[in-house]
Amino acid sequence: MNFEERLSDRDAWAIGDRCSAGRVLDLLSTKTVFLVVRECFYGTTRFDDFVARIGASAPAVSRALKQLKVAGVVEPVPYREPGSRARDEYRLTQAGEDLLPVFLSLMQWGDKYLQEDRPPLSFVEAGTGRPVRARVTAEPAPEAMSNNIEIRLNPPGGAAGGRDRST
Repeated sequence: MNFEERLSDRDAWAIGDRCSAGRVLDLLSTKTVFLVVRECFYGTTRFDDFVARIGASAPAVSRALKQLKVAGVVEPVPYREPGSRARDEYRLTQAGEDLLPVFLSLMQWGDKYLQEDRPPLSFVEAGTGRPVRARVTAEPAPEAMSNNIEIRLNPPGGAAGGRDRST
């Protein structure tokens, strides 16, 4: 990246705690918080399911959901099963949906540099089966919403994905 002329003297300016990337990292500050967001994209909505799928303690998941709720990333939606007390499900807000490119970018990077073999999952456009990728583009660029993405299980092994750093 290049800086515009008035920013070329790096000692003359600083953004400090106003850095948006830093603020996102503050929000997604723990693995549990990020995995709760992942599970929301995967369709998980209920507290006990988050705990089971993430493998974190109930207090850690509770803290993560509270943090995401306060930030406006998830919202509680009441539900009640017959014979049980009312409880909340958690669903992504628009701000949560807007984390999709962040989520996919991290997954793509991990697929490319951290997987020994083929990554466990593929993300494709639901209607066409074409791979969905996060890319840096100039606007306007078409966007896909999470409900238009199909997650597929890859067979183990193979050369697709993994540590191929040539692309």
